[in-house]
Amino acid sequence: MAVSIMHRVTGNGLATAGALGLIWWLMAAATGPEAYATFVKCATSPIGYLVMIGLSWFFFQHLFSGLRHFVLDMGAGYELKNNKLWSIATFIASLLVTGLVWLTIFGKAL
Repeated sequence: MAVSIMHRVTGNGLATAGALGLIWWLMAAATGPEAYATFVKCATSPIGYLVMIGLSWFFFQHLFSGLRHFVLDMGAGYELKNNKLWSIATFIASLLVTGLVWLTIFGKAL
């Protein structure tokens, strides 16, 4: 149940925050160098990185949860033990992949 709820939450969060971020980025790029510099300054601030890391986790959580639902739709994984295992695995995998992506990004920035 928690994975299903998180799937909906992450999908809505990606659609809302992702769309707003994309619109802000496009408007800043179209408006001029000063507006774009302001966008970059906000995006690369600690809060901006926190938002981007959160969106990355939302993306990977939604991805792995969607893959789990895909397997369930094929009729597999309904056994209680397997279902619980894959439910926990979606959370662990999303956290691990998000961490690896951002460690790679920060490692190249240093």
